[in-house]
Amino acid sequence: MILAVFFYLFLQLIQMNPIFSHTIKQATGAKDFASVETIQTLWSGYGHIKRYTLLDAAIDSVVVKHVSFPQSNKHPRGWNTNLGHQRKVKSYEVETVWYKQYNHLCNNYCKTPHCLGVHSIDNEILIILEDLNKSGYDGRQYSVSLKQMEWCLHWLAHFHATFMGLKTEGLWKKGTYWHLDTRPDELEVLNDTELKQAAHTIDQILTNCEYQTLVHGDAKLANFCFSKQNTVAAVDFQYVGKGCGMKDVAYFIGSCLSEDECERYEEKLLHYYFRELRSALQQKNSHVNVQELEACWRTMFPVAWADFHRFLKGWSPGHWKINSYSEKITRSVIQQIQKGILTA
Repeated sequence: MILAVFFYLFLQLIQMNPIFSHTIKQATGAKDFASVETIQTLWSGYGHIKRYTLLDAAIDSVVVKHVSFPQSNKHPRGWNTNLGHQRKVKSYEVETVWYKQYNHLCNNYCKTPHCLGVHSIDNEILIILEDLNKSGYDGRQYSVSLKQMEWCLHWLAHFHATFMGLKTEGLWKKGTYWHLDTRPDELEVLNDTELKQAAHTIDQILTNCEYQTLVHGDAKLANFCFSKQNTVAAVDFQYVGKGCGMKDVAYFIGSCLSEDECERYEEKLLHYYFRELRSALQQKNSHVNVQELEACWRTMFPVAWADFHRFLKGWSPGHWKINSYSEKITRSVIQQIQKGILTA
């Protein structure tokens, strides 16, 4: 049994690029390390995220995101296009920039894993991160209470306040994985004629919004890690970039609630988010007019919802998130565009 364990650990090491093995040891100060858990494989077979235990280091373990671009990719929904591959490559390049240049600006109000090191070579990327489980953020939720949603909205509010109006380079010029510039294939097959015609206007309304920040870009429940102290940390910064904060908020609420719950709790959750955003901006002595910001972003909330709905209807027409609530919001946005109430 002992020989089998050592053989397994040996295989784990020889499968890794020796340069990356050296990088992990150098970044952590460990004499050696071994994989103890595969946390998840990356979308479409682009690598994996693993937890490594460390030998003779100041910390017990790290989480390593190891990206390896495949020669051919297999998308679970059949979107195997060169554009899709280039979008994924770009997303991992953006994530390395995020951890190198911007991650350290986040504080405990918008906690992210500390980055110990990033290394790229050929078609591989290694990102060495703090093990959030060891730092007390070991909770994962598949469904949440309203209170738990508020913890995530608290994170988003402080994240958006941190990067409000900040000039950034190397990240997505438009944050989120569904924005129109990178999704022409999904728009082409969209059967909703009115939404298809309004898609570019919806995109431009969000792009031209006066108040811009960084958006996480994939703020779904699965990317939040919960602590016992009623706080959360966030992971996965492949699609972080410039945008209206309502993109994150609308997407997050839609990822947690049913259509009936969305309608019932939308105002309560928005009220909480904007209260936290005001508090976060005051803490940072921001000169932003918070009343104007809230008025602007409340107008943008249904537009952001319609923007994601556009992507979803083209990408996966049978998806559970396509419901009567989303349809109602989207129809209202389209009608306001047609009447000239909403303009780009």
